[in-house]
Amino acid sequence: METLIQQIINGLVLGSMYALVALGYTMVYGIINLINFAHGEILMVGAMVSWTLVTLLADSGIPGWLLMLIGLAAAIIVCATLNFAVEKIAYRPLRNAPRLAPLITAMGMSLLLQVLAMIIWKPNPKPFPLLLPTTPFDLGGPVITVTQCLILGLTVCILAGLMYLVNYTKLGRAMRATAENPRVAGLMGVKPDFIISTTFVIGAALAAVAGLMWAANYGTVQHTMGFMPGLKAFTAAVLGGIGNLAGAVVGGVLLGLIEAIGAGYLGDLTGGVLGSHYADIFAFIALILVLTLRPSGLLGERVADRA
Repeated sequence: METLIQQIINGLVLGSMYALVALGYTMVYGIINLINFAHGEILMVGAMVSWTLVTLLADSGIPGWLLMLIGLAAAIIVCATLNFAVEKIAYRPLRNAPRLAPLITAMGMSLLLQVLAMIIWKPNPKPFPLLLPTTPFDLGGPVITVTQCLILGLTVCILAGLMYLVNYTKLGRAMRATAENPRVAGLMGVKPDFIISTTFVIGAALAAVAGLMWAANYGTVQHTMGFMPGLKAFTAAVLGGIGNLAGAVVGGVLLGLIEAIGAGYLGDLTGGVLGSHYADIFAFIALILVLTLRPSGLLGERVADRA
C-alpha cells in the first residue's frame, strides 16, 4: 500500500506537468484547429533559459525561491516572444492552406528549435541547481518534496485562472467567438489575429512554467528534453478531449497516474522481463483504448463546427 500511495503522488506530480503543456495544445487547437508540435520545444526553451539565468546568479547570494521566480519570469518572457514569432512567421501564412501544410510546418519548427537549442546550449545534459529545500515531507511512509507540492499547487491555480479567463472575461469571450467562427467574430469587432497570437502567448507561458518545474523536479536539462513531455502532453490532450480545458487536465493527470503506477508494478506484472523504463506502454495502451471506445476523448470535444 505504501508503494501504491507513493506512486500515486508521483503520478499526480507528473500528470500536473503534462496537464500544463496539454493546456497549451488544447487552447491552440480550440482556436484554429492546429496541433502545434513545436510546443514541447517551447517547454525545453523555458527550462534552458531558466537554467542559464539560475546558473549565472547562483553565486550572487539570492535566495533559491527568488532565483526560481527570476528564472520563471525570464522563461515566460522568452517563450512567449518565441511562440508569438513562431505563430506569426510559420503558421499565420498557412492559416488558409490545407491542414497538412501547417502540420508539417509544426514538425519542422520542432526540429529547428531543437537544433538551435543544441547550438546555443550544447548537446550535453546539464544539472539544474537545487533551489528549494530538498528535505521531503513524510506522509507516514510515502514522501513528497517541496518542489512537488509547488507543482501541484501551481497546476490547480493555473487551471482555475484559465477557466476564469476563458469563461468570465472579455478576452475569453473573444476567444470563444474566434473558435466558433473567426469571420463572424471579426465582423462583431473581435480581432482574430490578435486573439490567436494571445492564445499562443498564453500557451507558451504555461509551457515555460512546466519547463522550469520539470527541470527543478528531475534536476537536469538538455536540448531534447521537450520531445517526450510534448508527445505525452499531446496524448493527454487527446485522451481528455482536445479543445476542452478541463479535459486536458484530466487527461494529463490520468496519464501521469497510469505511467507512475505502471512503472511501480510493471516489473512484478511481467516477472522482471520489463522494467520501469517501459512504463510508456501503459500510457499508450490507455490512449488506444479510449480512442477506440470514445474517439472524441473522455470529456468530448467542445470546439464548435465552423460555418
